[in-house]
Amino acid sequence: MAKITFNNDPVTLIGQEIKVGDQAPDFKVLANDLSEVTLKDSEGKIRLFSVIPSIDTGVCDTQTRKFNEMAAKFGEDVMVYTVSMDLPFAQTRWCGAAGIDKIQTVSDHKDASFGKNYGVLIQELRLLARAIFVVNQEGKVTYVEYVPEVTTHPDYDAALEAVKALTK
Repeated sequence: MAKITFNNDPVTLIGQEIKVGDQAPDFKVLANDLSEVTLKDSEGKIRLFSVIPSIDTGVCDTQTRKFNEMAAKFGEDVMVYTVSMDLPFAQTRWCGAAGIDKIQTVSDHKDASFGKNYGVLIQELRLLARAIFVVNQEGKVTYVEYVPEVTTHPDYDAALEAVKALTK
């Protein structure tokens, strides 16, 4: 399993580490309107999952804004999700204030299904570790980044290249 720290303190991740080539695990999260969202809902599309601990923190704010900008360039064949443990109401408030409209924010607070199935649930904090997953149209994982220190940024360029490689 990836070695992850939060403010330089080691944390325990629950679930199996996802690797490139794996079939993407299904999950059940909540959309901002409290409807259920699963992997199957975006079947046949390229999916980028931007996983963050909390939308109301600096790095998470920047990460979500950057992926919203990227999503505007991807087109309809690519779905970009920001996954966090934040309540759907907080996600809705934040997106409205930030003008975020090209990605879908989803909440894993109810069951921690995404966190457990993608190996990003931090046992000690019941937050999600920062990570990026790209899943192709057939449901295979083509890119994975578990960010070693949760309070730092992911590799935005590598994630962008992973999506571009699937759109050619």
